[in-house]
Amino acid sequence: MTLEILILRYTAFAVLATIANLATQRLVLRLGDTGGYFAVAVGAGTIVGLLIKYILDKRWIFYDLDTGVKNHSKKFFLYITMGLITTMIFWSTETTFWLIWQTDLMRESGAILGLSLGYVVKYNLDRRFVFTGRHLGSSV
Repeated sequence: MTLEILILRYTAFAVLATIANLATQRLVLRLGDTGGYFAVAVGAGTIVGLLIKYILDKRWIFYDLDTGVKNHSKKFFLYITMGLITTMIFWSTETTFWLIWQTDLMRESGAILGLSLGYVVKYNLDRRFVFTGRHLGSSV
């Protein structure tokens, strides 16, 4: 797979997972708008987005064809762990931009920068620690 195809796929999968996450949140929030519903919505959206991104990355980014509950459980746990690390990059970049400039434009600019950096780091962490056996793509 060429670097351009890898970037295109990875970006498309990230967008798809984000849309699925937000759509799931909207569905849950139709049931109510209290803090409890919000927490359930965020949790449900995160799970849906993670599952979709994991399945797509596993098959179409890292070409991992391993099967089995034990194998998936281990890899999914590692995948989530790598996501926690990169979420810190995203949150800290967005927050830093907000604290410095205190405008929505700069906060969102920080979010985009943080997400971009986070996804590059996540790809490399996943490649090194999660999907270690069958990766055919290039490093980013």
